Amino acid sequence: MPVIRGVFVTGTDTNVGKTVVAAALMHRCRSISNLRYWKPIQTGVEQDDDTAAVARLGACRREELFTRGVRLRQPLSPHAAAALSEMRISMDQLRAYVASEPAEARWIVEGAGGVLVPINETDLMVDWMAVLAMPVVVVARSTLGTINHTLMTLEALRRRSLEVAGVVMVGEKNEGNREAIERFGGAAILGEMPRFRDLTPEAVAQWASTELDPAGRLLRCFQ
Repeated sequence: MPVIRGVFVTGTDTNVGKTVVAAALMHRCRSISNLRYWKPIQTGVEQDDDTAAVARLGACRREELFTRGVRLRQPLSPHAAAALSEMRISMDQLRAYVASEPAEARWIVEGAGGVLVPINETDLMVDWMAVLAMPVVVVARSTLGTINHTLMTLEALRRRSLEVAGVVMVGEKNEGNREAIERFGGAAILGEMPRFRDLTPEAVAQWASTELDPAGRLLRCFQ
């Protein structure tokens, strides 16, 4: 399997804001050649289509979207949705989707759920992340409970020797929670994204250009 250059976007739980952050990353990193977004596993595809959402919010061109992957009807964890579809998601299957992609491709990969969600009877999402070995952007809520959830996510990543590229906090700014994640999690806060009143491509692009990774920490992940 070729080396995958870019970042993997995960979250502390479901519906935390990974997809909007992925769209913002598309705006922020658009100067990088051969940039593309990929959602390897999508559940509940009849209710949600994260690739379509990123295409819209990230103002993506067709060639910036890699659409191959596992697509499951039920809005459940991947292993449960796959079982209801009488299939099993395998690492080999996921590897095969990108095995022949050109080495110059640069990726923003979005996971399904959090790091410890099962994808089959033996593997968790973090095991798939370890196969890709990409630096990880963690998307976390800014509200009560986020310190525990975020620190547990960071610990699970580091147990598998995965690099944490940083954390994006979503919701109303909370300086105390931000400082605790930075101090106890040893992770950089890449940005604090609001819950947009009007969730439009323009709003996401404006925030990304001014507030997301202003120090350019992520750019080295694509080199």
